[in-house]
Amino acid sequence: MMLAAGRAPWQNPRILSTLFLVFLAGGAVGAFLMQIGLHDRLHKTVVAASREPNRDAALQRFRSELDLSNDQSEKIALVLDDYRQYYQSLQDQLDDLRSTGKMRILQILEPQQREKFEKMMNELAPQLAPGSQTPPAK
Repeated sequence: MMLAAGRAPWQNPRILSTLFLVFLAGGAVGAFLMQIGLHDRLHKTVVAASREPNRDAALQRFRSELDLSNDQSEKIALVLDDYRQYYQSLQDQLDDLRSTGKMRILQILEPQQREKFEKMMNELAPQLAPGSQTPPAK
């Protein structure tokens, strides 16, 4: 490829237009993927974490609005810690239960059915996630 004297390769209009088209195509693909739901999957953990009660924030609010003494604050902090551990234990048990049920179903299915079942479970995952609300049937 011949370049004009004194002209850098990146100044070539073909190279510039190719780069522009690559960036444009990347933006279009990214926008399309976000539109079909990738955004929700990528940010699911952020949304779940934002819904989880923050122990320190709750304790601070209790202190200020209820005018708690130091002794009361310490006792409530212990209750909140116990509650969090209990909740996590229940969540772990639910995860184990789901996993066991899924494995038992997979053992019953034929290989082709397993593939379809896995696809169905991936589609239903947002509805089966902890804390999700299914709309009432009409």
